[in-house]
Amino acid sequence: MIDIPESAITETFLAASGPGGQNVNKVATAVQMRVNVYALGLQPYAFRKLKTLAGRKMTSGGELVLTVREYRTREANRGEARRRVADMIEQAYQRDARRIKTRPSRAAKARRVDSKKKKATIKKTRGKPSLD
Repeated sequence: MIDIPESAITETFLAASGPGGQNVNKVATAVQMRVNVYALGLQPYAFRKLKTLAGRKMTSGGELVLTVREYRTREANRGEARRRVADMIEQAYQRDARRIKTRPSRAAKARRVDSKKKKATIKKTRGKPSLD
């Protein structure tokens, strides 16, 4: 698991929606975690991949914003948010396999063209018969 420095994290607690009775109205248990991605010192490829993984959760200022309101306690939501951020960073460090460009062979191109011609002739014969 990735260790995220405390200096890079900002947490605010919000009133959560959902089940919980009167406790929901009284206690702010949902957590909104903001992680300064620049402070993490990620490799350039990992930063690019994290940006694509995060999508709308990443701000233009380089902050990753996660809101967790899954559990009824602050501590559980806090732990879940930290786990999600760590998982996302671990995923960003996994490199994708490089794609090897391939080109269709001349025979494959010829087969494709032949099948297209065959289909075209079949479709041509489907028309209404002429009265000549």
